[in-house]
Amino acid sequence: MKIYTKTGDSGKTGLFGGSRVSKSHVRIEAYGTIDELNSHLGLLRDQEVNQSRVELIVQIQENLFTIGSRLATEDPSQLTKIPTLPEDGVSQLEEAIDRMDESLAPMKNFILPGGHPSVSAGHIARCVCRRAERRVVTLSEVTEVEENIIHYLNRLSDYLFVLCRKMGSELEIEETPWKPRG
Repeated sequence: MKIYTKTGDSGKTGLFGGSRVSKSHVRIEAYGTIDELNSHLGLLRDQEVNQSRVELIVQIQENLFTIGSRLATEDPSQLTKIPTLPEDGVSQLEEAIDRMDESLAPMKNFILPGGHPSVSAGHIARCVCRRAERRVVTLSEVTEVEENIIHYLNRLSDYLFVLCRKMGSELEIEETPWKPRG
C-alpha cells in the first residue's frame, strides 16, 4: 500500500464512510487536533520520569485514536464499525488525578508552566488538549458529537495539569507561582 494517494491534492480529504470535505472543515480541525495531541502524549510517554505511567499514557493514546476515528465518521450509521470510548475512561483519569494529587502540596497560586523539559512537554500537551476540546465543542455546535468525548477531553486536560505538577515534584523542580504585577 502506498502512503501517498494524491486524492488530497485538491484540498479535500475523505471521511470514514466515503464522503469528502475540505481539509479546513471543522470536523478535520477537530480530529486533526486530537492527532496532534496524541503525538504530544507520545513525547510525554517517552520522558524518563513517566516510565511508571507508560501503560496509562498508552491507554490514553488508544482512547484518542478512538475519539479521532469517531470524529472522522460523518455518517452515524458507520459508527457501529468504530470502537467506542471505554465507559470508565473519565473515571480512570479521575482516579489517576486523585492518586497523584494526594502527594502534592495544595495549590495557593496559579503556576507558570516550565521548570524542566519534561514538565514543559506536559504543559504543551495540556494546552493542545484544551484546544482539541474547543475544536470538538465547535464541531458539536454544527453536528452531534458524543458527550463522553467532550467529558473525556476535559478531564484529560485536568489529568495533564496534575501530571505536570507530579513530574515536577518527582524531578524536585520548584514550581514558579504566578505573581501578577501591579
